[in-house]
Amino acid sequence: MAFLTEKHLDDCNYSYRLSKNVKKYTLKDTTFFENKVGNFEFSRLLEEVPNSGEGFLLKIIVNKDLTGFKLSVTDKSGLRNVNIFKNASQVIQEKFYYQMDAFVAREVFEKLES
Repeated sequence: MAFLTEKHLDDCNYSYRLSKNVKKYTLKDTTFFENKVGNFEFSRLLEEVPNSGEGFLLKIIVNKDLTGFKLSVTDKSGLRNVNIFKNASQVIQEKFYYQMDAFVAREVFEKLES
């Protein structure tokens, strides 16, 4: 999958665009880590019951020059994409929106109406 500047997940109410104001230190402050090739990765398990270990994996990768990103929600193994807006509970969806709103507040992403 190529790096994109804007992403809309199936059946999501919003699209997300990488902010022009994103900074490397902001990514690190929001728990992204720098991988071996210099890209910034974030992964979080969206769980209905906290600390259950059961849920869907939110994974975001921002390229090292901060011009593009990848965004996906997969099963726990990370191998199969999942549409959480069709196949998951309201709690999972709220946790996704909460996490993305936190990134919007820190100017990592911009939130656009779909």
